Amino acid sequence: MRSQVFNSTNVGVVPLAEVLLKVFRDAKYTMVAACDPDLLGSTFREGKLKLEVKQEFYQGSRASISDALAAINTADVANLVGRTIIEAAIQKRLVDPTAIVHISGVPHVQIVRM
Repeated sequence: MRSQVFNSTNVGVVPLAEVLLKVFRDAKYTMVAACDPDLLGSTFREGKLKLEVKQEFYQGSRASISDALAAINTADVANLVGRTIIEAAIQKRLVDPTAIVHISGVPHVQIVRM
């Protein structure tokens, strides 16, 4: 039996996917960058907005959605790009849907815990 994630934007089901996950740590804070793998290396523009999904920042290891959500849940700062990771974060109530910015149709959100 395959694991599944319920897609919050429609009644269908999407198969459990992997995302790219990179965790940055210093003595005080943890920052997580996660993106859908197919977006890595892409640049999106809309009006004055520009979103670069740079390899230097987002290319980490492939991780399950579950592992990525666990990392996001403990991070002080998180940068998320892509429908798969953001929909999963919404489902776990880690992201407020009103905070999402769409640039050329690609969702992006930042989480900052103070």
